Amino acid sequence: MNNKTNISKHIKQLFSESIQTKQTAMEQLSDTIADAVALLVEALKNGRKILACGNGGSAADAQHFAAELICRFEKERPSLPAIALTTDTSALTAISNDYNFNNIFARQISGLGLAGDILIAISTSGNSDNIIKAIEMAHSKQLSVIALTGRDGGKIAALLNDCDIEVRVPSEITARIQEVHLLTIHCFCHQIDEQLFPDH
Repeated sequence: MNNKTNISKHIKQLFSESIQTKQTAMEQLSDTIADAVALLVEALKNGRKILACGNGGSAADAQHFAAELICRFEKERPSLPAIALTTDTSALTAISNDYNFNNIFARQISGLGLAGDILIAISTSGNSDNIIKAIEMAHSKQLSVIALTGRDGGKIAALLNDCDIEVRVPSEITARIQEVHLLTIHCFCHQIDEQLFPDH
C-alpha cells in the first residue's frame, strides 16, 4: 500500500466515523435541539439577545454562530442580536490580567447579560472552568443556558437547571463532538430563520 492509498484509507475512516456520530446524534438529539430552537426563538421574539462562549475550536463555533445571526445564514432577513464573548481581545486580556482567565466570560456576562437573554455555552468536555463560571454568572443574572457538550456532560451537566437545555453529543472524541456542535449551530440558524421569518 503506497502512502497516498494509506492516507486515503484514513480519510475515509474519519468520514465514516463522523457520519456515524451524526447519525447517532440525529436519533438522540433532534428533539433536544428543537427545544433549544424554541428557547432561542422565544428570546429573540421578546427582544432579548444571545451570548455565546467557548475555548479553542468551541470559541470559533461561538463566533460562527454570532456571525450567522448578526449577518445572515441562508436567507435575507433583519440582523439578529448575538455576541460572541470570545472576540474582544482588550476585554479578554484585561480580565485575565486583573482577575484571572477563569473569569473571562463571566465578567462579560455580568456587564452585558440581562434577564431573558440566552447563553450558549460550548465545551466538548463539559469541564472548562471558564465556561462553568459563565454558566454560574448567567444563572445569577437570570439568563437561560443552552450547553453544547460531549462525553458524559462533565461538571456542566450538574450545573444546569430546569430552564436550561443540554445538547450532549454521544461521543468521546473531541473532533467528532465539535463536528456535531457545528451542525447543531447550523440547525439553530436554519430554524431561527424559518420560525421568525417564514415569508423571507
